Amino acid sequence: MLKKNNNQVSLRTGHLDDAESILTIQKEVVSENEFMISVLEEFDETTEQQRNWIRKILENERETIIVAEIEGEVIGLIVFRSKNTKRLAHTGYFTTMIKKDFRDMGIGKLLINKLLKWAQQNPYIEKVSLGVLSTNQRAIALYKSVGFIEEGRKIKEVKFSKDLYVDDILMYKLV
Repeated sequence: MLKKNNNQVSLRTGHLDDAESILTIQKEVVSENEFMISVLEEFDETTEQQRNWIRKILENERETIIVAEIEGEVIGLIVFRSKNTKRLAHTGYFTTMIKKDFRDMGIGKLLINKLLKWAQQNPYIEKVSLGVLSTNQRAIALYKSVGFIEEGRKIKEVKFSKDLYVDDILMYKLV
């Protein structure tokens, strides 16, 4: 486990009581407007909707949510969602979000490694995927460092302004 200011970072499966904390992190990260596809105005989930979202993930044996916490405070998360069609049920994709004050500590790597271990032990999952904006060089380096490979690119997929487009890089790892 990593430590920040002598406080130990722990990882665990998320639960319904994390809904408000997760929602706060999501809104914080989306509001930064740097590496997310959504903008804050589009993100209007309530705590109850968040609870229902978490419940659906926890009830699906092909999905998981893992949170990182320090002294009981949720400071980051990784969510793995699976495809619902029979021919894609062996795959899924993840999203990671970490509070700004807790980045560059290795928490993202801890979360990804925990997810990959879960995926390796899951009898259904064979391929873990993600999408990352081409401008997010730190995230791309992290994903490559744990074995993810670029498998494609959606050119000018995300439009930030009239003349600013960003590619969406698709990456994967077989488990």
